Amino acid sequence: MADLPRDLRDALDAAASGASGAALSTSFKRLSTRYREEVAATAPILKSSTDVVTYSAYRMPATFGAVRAALEQAAASRPGFEPSSQLDLGGGTGAAIWAASAVWPSLKTVTVVEQVTEAIALGKQLAKGAESAAIRDAAWQAGRIDDLGTLAAADVVTVSYVLSELSATQQEKLVGQLAAQRGLVAIIEPGTPTGYERIVTARDQLIAAGHSIVAPCPHSLDCPIPRGRDWCHFASRVNRSAAHRQTKGAELSFEDEKFAYVISTPAIPEPAENRVLRHPQQRKGLVSLRLCTNEGSLEDTIVSKRQGPLYRSARDTEWGDPWPPISTS
Repeated sequence: MADLPRDLRDALDAAASGASGAALSTSFKRLSTRYREEVAATAPILKSSTDVVTYSAYRMPATFGAVRAALEQAAASRPGFEPSSQLDLGGGTGAAIWAASAVWPSLKTVTVVEQVTEAIALGKQLAKGAESAAIRDAAWQAGRIDDLGTLAAADVVTVSYVLSELSATQQEKLVGQLAAQRGLVAIIEPGTPTGYERIVTARDQLIAAGHSIVAPCPHSLDCPIPRGRDWCHFASRVNRSAAHRQTKGAELSFEDEKFAYVISTPAIPEPAENRVLRHPQQRKGLVSLRLCTNEGSLEDTIVSKRQGPLYRSARDTEWGDPWPPISTS
């Protein structure tokens, strides 16, 4: 379960408390319908300060959960990696910098590029009370994602839920700029068939430019999933704050955010474990795992109770985890 940091949760609740419930509800219905369309935007989707507050209340928890889950996989595969700088493109109100800071406390310099001035203003407001100095001191730059020029170098570059707002030509241009980065590049999109298509297209482009895949793929070969018939995605269960529930008119205290992602680096690839692609299926004395293997293939493996420690590990394994675990003792 992904919990927002207490300082961010409190700041979001305070920001939402200044808007009427009716205004938040109306804005939520428009924004959620627009984002589900997943088509290129010809104008900023966030049109007012109410839209920005609504977006932060209902999307920041989900975006935070997805980005954190993705970055945690990169951190697990590179335990010695301690980045000091992050560049977040199309960062909205800053969910990705909060997520990255939670994964890598080593971050010291953070820059967010966003075109909506109201989003920048709220992002700064939310960051004022952050426990992380990197978040409090973040640099916020006004800029269009399709007109960035030369990107500043950073140890980690994040682009979350942005590609869907760009045309295919703009996506290709942006990924080309990302491929020129020397650090880790993380792209996150909705966990839908179209979101996966954008991710796998970006993945192919990054590999062609010389990048190696860090996560989720345990290899940099062609994706073995048949395109048009299935898609690769993962999920993060997110606790809903009071502001989150109010904005969405929701009763449950949690929601599952499904996302697709790719994380790459121009560095030499490191050995990787297989990746669990679906919820493990448990039956009496058996656990069935659907894997993407480090040899570039799909594989179904069954772990039985007779396998002792490995079986106990399989019972604790979750969707998106590496397999086999590092330790089975």
